[in-house]
Amino acid sequence: MTRPVLPATQTDPVVIVGTGLGGYTVARELRKFDPQTPVIVVSRDDGSFYSKPALSNALAMKRAPHDLASFDAEEMAAQLGARVWTHRHVERIVPDEHVIVVDGQRQPYRALVLATGADPRRVPVEGDGACDVRSINDLGDYIRFREALASCRSVAILGAGLIGCEFANDLVAAGHAVSLIDPAGVPLSRLLPAEAGAVFSRALSDAGVDVRLGCGVTAVSRREPGYLLTLTDGNVLDADIVVSATGLVPRTALAKEAGLRVEAGISTDAWCRTSAPDIYALGDCAAIEGRVQPYVLPIMHAARALARTLCGTPTRVDFPVMPVVVKTPAVPAVVVAPLLPDGRGMVEAPLQDPPHAVRAVCEDVVTRRVTGFALLGAATAEKAALLKQMTSSGYDQERAVS
Repeated sequence: MTRPVLPATQTDPVVIVGTGLGGYTVARELRKFDPQTPVIVVSRDDGSFYSKPALSNALAMKRAPHDLASFDAEEMAAQLGARVWTHRHVERIVPDEHVIVVDGQRQPYRALVLATGADPRRVPVEGDGACDVRSINDLGDYIRFREALASCRSVAILGAGLIGCEFANDLVAAGHAVSLIDPAGVPLSRLLPAEAGAVFSRALSDAGVDVRLGCGVTAVSRREPGYLLTLTDGNVLDADIVVSATGLVPRTALAKEAGLRVEAGISTDAWCRTSAPDIYALGDCAAIEGRVQPYVLPIMHAARALARTLCGTPTRVDFPVMPVVVKTPAVPAVVVAPLLPDGRGMVEAPLQDPPHAVRAVCEDVVTRRVTGFALLGAATAEKAALLKQMTSSGYDQERAVS
């Protein structure tokens, strides 16, 4: 026999688990419509508010790690009219009772928002230095990385996705020797078509990055003062620090243990509702209508819609066309992806005048509407015009309901 779900009371708080962009933005947007409802935000760290994307270009911006946090937890609590619990561990969710258990204490909720983020994906490697491979997933990780960076010169980065490329550009511009390693044939392989990826790779190489594509790392061995990396192509290289930037895995354990539906992430509908009553999810941990979108703009759109839903106005998350901006000064990039499989790409890549400029546009083969694009270098000046084309063609709305 199924146990009945106990109703929440109006005096119970909205509880938000996570103090990243998703969690804090939901709280901030909620306060625009409802200044009265009690709000509790639970953080497993110190609850500071900072821009996570700023970690990968802080050296170029000449920003010290401790200057990256805009507000501490106490200041955020005051701004939001909320309680912010720091260094607290959510042990479990009891959906039938509208309760979470935090460090052994039961906390009822009227609505529960899971904004738990994601963990770094780790590629298994052998060697006695494998456990020393770093990941930079939050401000604490970055502070420790910068402390280690002060006494070393060379860095090996495993993974040439967006974060790996941004860190590589930032580090080489600051005078460090950087090796960027990825099994794919081009960097940003999930964002760029092959021709554009090849130009992007050459631009990083011209900036001083040692780009190693088409190979992985089989072992990381300690060799004073740093490490020896053995690559799958048989080559070896030395590095003082090894950083893994091979992607993220949504944090779903808490939801899964509570019986919530989990697929690519915590599964939600277009209103951020999970499979349990009054439990919502967004951000890196969530798969909204089956899709995880770990970028700033999708998180902001989801947070604004969810805040309205929490205030009694159910609001669907309708994602507009959202370009991904890659912060690599050596070759700036703007991408609207994924390019639809029934489209075709058109690539223009003049390599001398101007250098590293690529315009790759994907069109629907029937309607000839622009369905995606990738722009590199000077071609990024066309971003506004292409976005306008996509919006005016109705593709914006088509994406929202597809």
